[in-house]
Amino acid sequence: MPASGTNNWGKMALRALFVIVSTGLGIGIVLTAEFQGIVHPLVGAGIGAALSGAIIGLEHPLRRVPLPMTMGSVIGFTLGVLLAGVFTLVGSQVFTNHSLMTRVGALAILVVLPYLGIVLGARVGKEGEWSILAKAENPQKGPMTKSKLLDTSVIIDGRIADLCETGFLEGDFIIPQFILQELQHISDSSDGLKRARGRRGLDILNHIQKTIEVGVRVIEDDFPHIKEVDAKLVELAKKLDAKIITNDLNLNKVAELQGVRVLNINDLSNAIKPVVLPGETVRVFVLKEGKEAGQGVAYLDDGTMVVVDNAKRCIGKNIDVVVTSVLQTSAGRMIFTRLREETERDDLSLARG
Repeated sequence: MPASGTNNWGKMALRALFVIVSTGLGIGIVLTAEFQGIVHPLVGAGIGAALSGAIIGLEHPLRRVPLPMTMGSVIGFTLGVLLAGVFTLVGSQVFTNHSLMTRVGALAILVVLPYLGIVLGARVGKEGEWSILAKAENPQKGPMTKSKLLDTSVIIDGRIADLCETGFLEGDFIIPQFILQELQHISDSSDGLKRARGRRGLDILNHIQKTIEVGVRVIEDDFPHIKEVDAKLVELAKKLDAKIITNDLNLNKVAELQGVRVLNINDLSNAIKPVVLPGETVRVFVLKEGKEAGQGVAYLDDGTMVVVDNAKRCIGKNIDVVVTSVLQTSAGRMIFTRLREETERDDLSLARG
């Protein structure tokens, strides 16, 4: 059974145990001397079960709230309750005459202060005060770096592991459970090529987690109302304020339109390729015929496509070519060239003319 299935069964068992215990506590309370004979045990059982159900129902919405905001709200609520208790205690000593106004004032304090604590605590968490405090306590760690979400394509691609080994990427890598499920689905495919790609992705993750000094966390955050994996990834990135690492051009565009920062492996690869300028001479091996009549196609060592005019007759040969122009796109780079002998012949004709 997959790990995710085991985790789900464990959660269901804990929830069921919580409901049972809450129901038992409800029965136990109404059977005490104070309530005995006044409230039926079934009513206590129903109240206990209803309260536990309400608490479990709050679990799903709370998952969408960032952890710092949740922590801030809990701490703010606790402080608000304590402060309300202090005010109420002091008020009971000062105002010995318990009139209607003093009772209403005490009730208002008990409601308003915890609520203000929740609001202010959530705001503190949202604005990153916890990060500032953590940095103050651990100054040697330096500035905090954003976490990074890995999508399926970049995991299967494999270059992410080599990049991690160089030390250029810092921070934690986050792998959502739905990405792991997609990788597992691909690795179980009946198509041999897809199956190999899926297993390669799982091997890459295993390699990163075991041999590279980069934090890798698997999280179970999901968005059941969203079907597409890419859309889930973008939504999760917005929720966690994280970056997405990918080499998928479509995901890149969709994420940027929604304000999510994307690190595209292909863009990095293009950025570190050697610069080739018009007029330079390059030696290439013509591999095949081009799309246009008479063209030949070659490739540099880094995989850049080189289109050579009038080189169809040179297929299978190493030749010198002169760069005429370079076309850079998000999908890669293309270099357009001419045969060096033709360029020299044209230059000589111009010099004589």
